[in-house]
Amino acid sequence: GDLRTRSQRQADALVQLADNALASGDLPTMRTVKPHVAVVIDLDDLVDPHPGAGAGRTGFGAMISAARARWLACDSTVNRVVMGPDGQLLDLGRTHRVVPPHLRRAVEIRDRHCVFAGCDAPSHWCDVHHVLEWLAHDGDTSLENSALLCERHHTKVHHGFRVERQPDGRWRTWRPDDTEIVVHQPFLVSA
Repeated sequence: GDLRTRSQRQADALVQLADNALASGDLPTMRTVKPHVAVVIDLDDLVDPHPGAGAGRTGFGAMISAARARWLACDSTVNRVVMGPDGQLLDLGRTHRVVPPHLRRAVEIRDRHCVFAGCDAPSHWCDVHHVLEWLAHDGDTSLENSALLCERHHTKVHHGFRVERQPDGRWRTWRPDDTEIVVHQPFLVSA
């Protein structure tokens, strides 16, 4: 269960509310920066002259045609996320500490929500955390070294907890005393 006091929960909620407002992308009408739209599509599908149905996926999961993706890209700044043949992003190494928008989108697509055991906070509430710390442990800025963590769990990870991604893609969470946090799924009872 949640061991935070009511005041702590309210403070965390206020931080989350402010973080959501800052990350919302709402701009004053006088600014020239356009809203961001994330579309995931294979390069082959994007350049194919024949519009295919369901070739791309928006950040919210809606399927769109290649023609619609090209239309969205027509008057836009296009940031590409290049995935290798094994599905891994070609990393940015140690040249950048701050996770750029295209890498954040790749982490959001992979993780979908906070990866801390038992948490399902949505990706837009989360920070991208360097699993192997960038400054203290020379961790690189890459998809492989990134994890989505909500504000609360990101703070916990910087106070002794840790998350680890397993070879099968599942995440495991560890307490500062090296005991694992295990969340059991409820059994489904058939009628």
